[in-house]
Amino acid sequence: MKITLKKIKSFFQDERTQVALNEIKTLVREKPNKLMVDAFTLFGEAKSFESHSIIGNPVFNQLGLHRFRVQKAAQLAEKRRQHLAKFIASEDVDQFQQNGFILKENFLSDAEFNQLKQELLETKFETRETLQGDTVTRRMSLDHQVLDQLPVTKTLLQSHQWKSLINYVGSSKVQPMYYVQVILSHVRKARPDPQTNLHSDTFHSSVKAWLFLTDVAEDEGPFVYVPGSHQITEQRLNWENEKALSITEKTDAMTRRGSFRVKAEELLSMGYAQPKAFAVKANTLVVADTYGFHARGQSTHASTRIELWAYARRNPFLPWVGLNPLSLPLLNKRLVPLYWKGLDFLEEKYQRNNPWKKVGKRYATEPAVVKSK
Repeated sequence: MKITLKKIKSFFQDERTQVALNEIKTLVREKPNKLMVDAFTLFGEAKSFESHSIIGNPVFNQLGLHRFRVQKAAQLAEKRRQHLAKFIASEDVDQFQQNGFILKENFLSDAEFNQLKQELLETKFETRETLQGDTVTRRMSLDHQVLDQLPVTKTLLQSHQWKSLINYVGSSKVQPMYYVQVILSHVRKARPDPQTNLHSDTFHSSVKAWLFLTDVAEDEGPFVYVPGSHQITEQRLNWENEKALSITEKTDAMTRRGSFRVKAEELLSMGYAQPKAFAVKANTLVVADTYGFHARGQSTHASTRIELWAYARRNPFLPWVGLNPLSLPLLNKRLVPLYWKGLDFLEEKYQRNNPWKKVGKRYATEPAVVKSK
């Protein structure tokens, strides 16, 4: 497209451009340093409407900022996946395109799975727990020191099939953080676990994977996903835009931080299917794009869900799939310890509450340690 002096002049004379420039002038005058930092992170993973002066700015969102970020991130994710599709089976590509997740039952051979389960359930790991409502989430670090003692687990996490599935769903060559994750429901009398509310993790594609080590019943807090809700439609873009414009101090905290909650009637208005609960047998793998709406299902009684869990997210505005600095040898096996140390530092130095409490070395099957705030 040829850019002429006339077009440039027309752009700056446009009413919307003038509104945006006036708002920028106001921010420069009021919080210049904050604006500079936030501008640097605008085309990255930043998502908070509460703490980001640009992302949460009602003037910019009235002009379509949030809508633009969602749409552009989705377009780039689709292009990156086109490069990654050749590394996984065509039926897995089809399943993901339709649903937003890849479900693989009996993922490992019986012998491999039994060995993996033995390694992960009979080893003590450095453990942290967080309490949300009546539910404890326990995460146990699978870092380089631990994995050297777990040959079956290490082989799985380094396998071509495992990495290719996660990369494709994550729309990039990602470097996941790996944990043994345990969900302990009804550990105390309290409000329900907030993770049982259907939500999108952020405004762009990201990936989580669950290899379930135990059977999960439908009434024991299964993973829940809305099939097809990873897809960007005009109705979804309109909903995203309306949600961004409606955020106030009274909006729930998770939505203010950029993880939008959704109601059942809103799903219907966007044309999505009913939520699917993953009541599955052990040795089932689910890899999901958590831009799609998902939740932790309700548990009707005290229950324990144990899984090998992976999580990864990358700058959604990158046009390439590789060149991931987190994959460097000095970093890729130390992500969880570095992340935990970072949270500890922020709590000690700046009094920022760290929800992940140290509980020492634990077995996955032990009762919850953290039962009160």
